[in-house]
Amino acid sequence: MYNAPHGRSGDICRIYTPLGTPGFDLRVTWSQVDPDATGSPASKFTALKMGERTLAAADKAVVQFGCKGGKVAGTGQVAHLDVSVEHWATPTEPEGDVKALKDAYATVAHSFALAMAKELGCENNGGLPAKPVLDPA
Repeated sequence: MYNAPHGRSGDICRIYTPLGTPGFDLRVTWSQVDPDATGSPASKFTALKMGERTLAAADKAVVQFGCKGGKVAGTGQVAHLDVSVEHWATPTEPEGDVKALKDAYATVAHSFALAMAKELGCENNGGLPAKPVLDPA
């Protein structure tokens, strides 16, 4: 999807619970971003030490990485990509251990971002570590 005409964002995956069980949907998306246009994150997010910018909350995580080479923009250019994992539902107060939820969302977002960086052939896997780093920045 990256090289699709006007393709600057899209779905990667949607995950649903089996029929007959309580509903819980996750949506995994990607987008090309301008790293200079980022502001301060909302208070629900914790910044983590992964990629260019990683934010985790109890219902969402975003991993931003820079991709140079491979199947992205021209030689010498860096495409800045976000991979987001989000609980797709009406916002509610998180249930359970908020730190564990943040770590879980960050781990899933990291896994998708790393797989995308590898698939696109980004130099140095977009600067992403082989395993998620869940330490606050």
